[in-house]
Amino acid sequence: MDTIDLLWRKEAPQLRRGRPPKYTTDQIVSTAITVADEKGAEFTVRDVAAAVGIPVMSLYSYVDGREQLIALMVDQVYLDMAYTDITSIGPGDDWQTMLSAVVADNLALFAEHPWLTDLAVIHAVAGPGALAKYERELTAVESLPFSDIAKDAVLTLALDFARTRSHTAATTAYEHAAQLPEKLAELGAAERFPIAARMVTAQAGKAPAHEVGFDVILTGIATVNAAITHHHGPAGDSGNRGRLTMRTPKSGPFAG
Repeated sequence: MDTIDLLWRKEAPQLRRGRPPKYTTDQIVSTAITVADEKGAEFTVRDVAAAVGIPVMSLYSYVDGREQLIALMVDQVYLDMAYTDITSIGPGDDWQTMLSAVVADNLALFAEHPWLTDLAVIHAVAGPGALAKYERELTAVESLPFSDIAKDAVLTLALDFARTRSHTAATTAYEHAAQLPEKLAELGAAERFPIAARMVTAQAGKAPAHEVGFDVILTGIATVNAAITHHHGPAGDSGNRGRLTMRTPKSGPFAG
């Protein structure tokens, strides 16, 4: 069955001929998510079939293959994710608070389903979960005086930050970090690379906090927003509709 049809199976149920299947698509997807939560992104179709209790070939009567199954899984976790009602946490133009809430929601999502950060690309096919998530999160950047393409780019930047930060935190890069400063000193590396050694010592045994990096992103967006507002007025004014596009300014900061 086509992936789009499967994603929208509840809104537009498909008639199936013959004997009803033993399991529903929802049960297959739910089991696959549980398997991925336990085994990570390297799970196989065989793993899912074993968890369901059916032969591998029988699983292909529900999905065409692993790629289609992952598309269904991603959309389902988007549907099920807990999220902040960002429209109720501040004024409609408080994009910084709203975008911060979006990042926090996605950090929580990745913590619950770490395998999402290991997928080569989280390409959301246009399913109900992906569209609901996209619509909800776009609200955070809607008040910015940027073009729609630029607004999407800002949201993507925030989501990529959350994904990268979650992936970094989920790795074992910090397993021996507590002993690293002492080891570098023994090897004499601290003298050769004093700045790097200082940073390693500061971070020893700690996963980096995400707040600093995201504050830099917010500051950059705020700087662009302030410059556009200064020259063209608040967002929504006749002279300030989508002033920021994805083109590089020809001269000066944010020229256009």
